[in-house]
Amino acid sequence: MLSLVLLAGLWWLTHQTVSTTLQDAARAEVDVDLAGLADIYATGGRAELEARIADRIALTPIEGGASHYLLADDRGRVIAGDLADWPLLDPAVSESGIITIGTNSRGVARAVQLGPDLRLVVARGIDIEAPVLSGIATAFAAGGVVFVALVALLGRFAALGLQRRIGRINLAFREPQDAAGLAAAGRIDGDEIDELTAHSAAALARVNDLLAAYKDTSEQLAHEIRTPLSHLDNRLVKALAERPAPAIAEKLAEARGEIRRIVQTLESLLDIAASKANRGDRSGLAPVDLSALVTGICELYAGSAEEAGLVLDWTVAPDVTIKGDERQLGRLVTNMLDNALKYVPAGGHIAVTLEPGPVLVVADDGPGIDPQDRARIFDRFYRGRSKGEETSGSGLGLALARAIAERHGLALTLEEPAGGGQGGAVFRIAAGK
Repeated sequence: MLSLVLLAGLWWLTHQTVSTTLQDAARAEVDVDLAGLADIYATGGRAELEARIADRIALTPIEGGASHYLLADDRGRVIAGDLADWPLLDPAVSESGIITIGTNSRGVARAVQLGPDLRLVVARGIDIEAPVLSGIATAFAAGGVVFVALVALLGRFAALGLQRRIGRINLAFREPQDAAGLAAAGRIDGDEIDELTAHSAAALARVNDLLAAYKDTSEQLAHEIRTPLSHLDNRLVKALAERPAPAIAEKLAEARGEIRRIVQTLESLLDIAASKANRGDRSGLAPVDLSALVTGICELYAGSAEEAGLVLDWTVAPDVTIKGDERQLGRLVTNMLDNALKYVPAGGHIAVTLEPGPVLVVADDGPGIDPQDRARIFDRFYRGRSKGEETSGSGLGLALARAIAERHGLALTLEEPAGGGQGGAVFRIAAGK
């Protein structure tokens, strides 16, 4: 578009310049011719002037850049020449301008007063201007097509080169683990794109190093904690095998339960941290049949719900898929159902709905969420209240569920119950905004 605008501007400038030049040249010829005829009249009189005008008309064509004349009296009656009518030019001030010659011609003319009852107008046709300007326009049109095509082609090649270079950076950010070659592509002594590539490579390398250090530290920390807890649990098992007194056995069993809770809390914290660290990273994800996954988990939990005196219903749309980690998505659904089974009293109802989008809704008719807990219910280690008393648990279930949802580009929200009532809880998992 810029090339077309510049080309049109250049054509207009050339058109105006050529047109002005041709008119100036015709005006100069008219002035020279008029001066010569005035000199003839001054030296030879009116008869000589008429003869010279006739000679000049006979020697030149009527149209096509020829000279045209009109010798008339003050009333405009023709005395000599090939112009039929006196143009709208004032001879008293030697006025010049563009006049019409014949029916289809134009010319530059000047009128002068030769005597008390004698006036003369000399015109020079400028019909040659039209074909010249038409030729210029044709040349600009033909040359402009080639020029714009070359500019577009070169611009396309330049854009493709830039697109490939920027694409390499974007690919490295999408898949940081495959960004090893990005540093070699960035030459700090090149242009701004090379500098951006070098800085991006350095930033990604730093992020990869931090993630690797975090992973190593987390795995080492988990190992260092799990190992002594496992040894402790084995010792408690051996102590229970020796059949201690009932009160001691009860305490040992409680201690084993605390150990399992600590290990579960540790694993949940590591899963939350890993999910948050990988949020927005789509690498390693594969298509998951969410319909089959949710159906299988609901069928598995149906027995537990029946034992707890609850009714578990599920409505699952077929062929709902999502790109994700099947193990993490399964844990997301089980966490939501565990939360419902934990808080809904006997005789309650739990409904699971999956629709394309995907949109997963887990609703129950339990006691609901205390208004003061709604703002913090997804915080780590925050445990809600049931009938004014703090509930048991680590307070990590919903925090882990939200972290897994965000890892997959989903949003986990607490919705208002149907009808705006205070009873029941509705959790909705859908594509994030």
